[in-house]
Amino acid sequence: LPSSALVFPNFRDMESAIKTMVTTFLSSAKGKESLDSKSFQKLVQKQLGNVMEDTNSSSAIKEMQQGLDENNDGKVSFQEYLSMIGYLANSLSESKTESKANAS
Repeated sequence: LPSSALVFPNFRDMESAIKTMVTTFLSSAKGKESLDSKSFQKLVQKQLGNVMEDTNSSSAIKEMQQGLDENNDGKVSFQEYLSMIGYLANSLSESKTESKANAS
């Protein structure tokens, strides 16, 4: 085991999650550098339905894409995708923290 596995017992889980995020983007982009509207919609609907609301709403997904599209090219780059993942991770962390605070 690498020494980091001793410090971070869930290192393998984190490594697996990061790999999944990257491979999900790459497979959704189909060899391109960015996700077009159709690819982004499919990614959100298939991969993020359990952690996001309105994933069945095309207009909500389009609005999300426009919010992520910092350079206004009509596509979601890997960096823009990471912004979304960061937002989702932060929201999940906050909800778990609130749940623990309410339980005590």
